[in-house]
Order: sequence, then structure tokens, then C-alpha cells
Amino acid sequence: MASQAEVYDPRKILDHPDFKILKEGDKPDADANLAVFYNANKEIHLVQKPRLKPGPGQVLVHVRATGICGSDVHFWKHGCIGESMVVRDECGSGHESAGEVVEVGEGVNEWKVGDRVAIEAGVPCLQASCDHCRTGRYNGCPDVVFFSTPPFHGTLTRWHVHPAQWLHRLPENVSFEEGALCEPLAVVLAGIERSGLRLGDPVLICGAGPIGLVSLLAARAAGAEPIVITDLVQSRLDFAKTLVPGVRTPPKEQAAIIREKAGLLVNLVLECTGFEGSIQTGIYATKFGGKVFIIGVGKNEMNFPFMHLSANEIDLAFQYRYCNQYPKAVRLVAGGLINLKPLVTHRFSLEDAVSAFHTAADPRLGSIKVQILD
Repeated sequence: MASQAEVYDPRKILDHPDFKILKEGDKPDADANLAVFYNANKEIHLVQKPRLKPGPGQVLVHVRATGICGSDVHFWKHGCIGESMVVRDECGSGHESAGEVVEVGEGVNEWKVGDRVAIEAGVPCLQASCDHCRTGRYNGCPDVVFFSTPPFHGTLTRWHVHPAQWLHRLPENVSFEEGALCEPLAVVLAGIERSGLRLGDPVLICGAGPIGLVSLLAARAAGAEPIVITDLVQSRLDFAKTLVPGVRTPPKEQAAIIREKAGLLVNLVLECTGFEGSIQTGIYATKFGGKVFIIGVGKNEMNFPFMHLSANEIDLAFQYRYCNQYPKAVRLVAGGLINLKPLVTHRFSLEDAVSAFHTAADPRLGSIKVQILD
């Protein structure tokens, strides 16, 4: 039986006769399977790729909404995240997607044409010999295919073939836009679950970007009080107050100001930036016996105040993607406990997706979440 890496071998797309990089000004073919690719030269462009047939256990999805993640921009601009995820060839972007089933492969009984789905982008091996998969922590699977992480092409495309078992049904009251936002919500829910957030905990959220703002919504839904959120950009703090009016927003990331705003040192920090200075600020704002939980992605090596952490028994914890969170994310959105709709500030057509990336990458344009719709 072929592995997932063999099934989704990126060369099958790149070497296909229908694969074509579109130059600026090129008009795509009618109903072409458009996608957005970046490469090792830090170029980003539209491509036409083949519309593949779903094989056994697979489903063909018309992707209706895809959000641009910070990691998508990072792969484009910097060519890597860490030492293992490196752009070496043309690579398709996008992993925050939802869409509609248009064709099912052999042996697929749980889906039919017209079903609305959210796409979980990480597909693990699920082999009994894999300790991570066998114990339910499949996000640690060393043989995972995570769409949009090099070398595997992403879900920002018109037609995407996906394993049937890694799709999640969207209720009628959940839009495609919200379905796509279930991916960053899954990231946050994994963090909140592992952080041990409890009802009434004082919480500091560092960073008011998309993950920080989703963390704010989820922490409020989980009963955190008070909540303080920090960011260097005032407009993002203002946006945070529209989402959760009771949130407290210090003017600068300083532990003393955070303590003043919260009225006490916090039990938990949800660090969503990955920046060394922000992590240090979070550490100094945490009470004895508290926890700093880092959701953000940062540089390979950092300096932390080791003895302050040690003398105050502050736990420093991390996460890698997520597992077993998508069903929960869909339920929370469908049930009205978390309202993700305000996060989408900019929308683009698939044909104009390169412009969407430039908007997402430019902080001066004030975007929170940019989505591509088709």
C-alpha cells in the first residue's frame, strides 16, 4: 500500500503536462485548476495544475474559501520555517480551507456530491507502528503530509483531492469562510487544551494577530477573567476590543503595565507571536507556579530568563500544530460560542490571489484575515 507521501508526491503535479506557471498578464484557461505557488527564489505566482481524479478513499473538493496564514507568507518571503521545512522547488500554498464535495472515489460512502466540508490539512500515516498515531497524538507523526508545508502542495487551489477521512462536515449554519477559519481555531483549541486553562483564570495573550485574536475569543468562551492582550500595533488592540469589549489592552508590552491592567500576575500566558522579547515579557507577567504556553512560531534559538522561571516554578510549554480539534472547532462555531466572522477583513477571488498575498504581507494595510473565495 502506498504511503501518503507517495500518494501526494508533489512531482505528480510539477511533472504533469497540464502544469503551467502563469506570468503576470497571462489569462488562465476557462475553469482552470488555479493555485498559488511560491518557490526558492521567493517568487509567488498563479499556476494552472491538473484536475486529478479521486482515487480509492479520496474525495475531490471544490475549495470555496481559503485563508492566508502567516506561515504561507513566511514560506514565500523567507523560504523556510525552522531547519526542516524548506522551500526547494515550486510549492503550493494554503492549508486553511473549506469547500464542497464534487466527486468521490472508490470505497467512499460517508460523503456525497454537494456535501460541505472543512479540510483538515495534516494527514498522518495512521500506521500501528507509529507511536504518535497509535496513541492519538498524530500531529507528531514523522510521516505526516501537511498540505502547504514543503514539499507538499497546499489547498489554495480550485480543485483539491483529499483523503475522505480527513474532511469534517459543515452544518448549514456554518459558512465556507467560517469553515476555513476552523483551522486557526483548531490551533488555538489545541493550545488551550494543553495549557490547562480553567474557568476564572487570569490570562495574558501576547499578540493580536489572527491566532492571538482567535485565542482571545476562545479564552473568553472558556471563562478566562480577566484577559489582557498585547500588541505593538494599536489598531489590532482596538480590533480586539470590538471582539471582546471587556479585554484589557496595555499600551506597550511591559510586565508592570500588564500587572496593573490585570490587577494581578496572571496564571497563564498564551504567547502567540514567537518573538523573544514578547515571550520574556510574558514570563515576567506570570505568577509563581503559572504557565507560559507558546503557540507562536519563532527563530531556532532564543534567550530566556532561566533562573526567574526556575525560582518562580513557571512552566514553559509549546505546541506543534494540533490533533483531535476539528470536530470541536466546528461544534463551537455552529453552536455560537465562538464568532469568527469578524476576523475576515479582506476577500479576493482566486484569480486575484497573488494580490491577496501582498495584502496579507503588508501590515500597513490593516488586514486581520485575508481569504480567497471561489
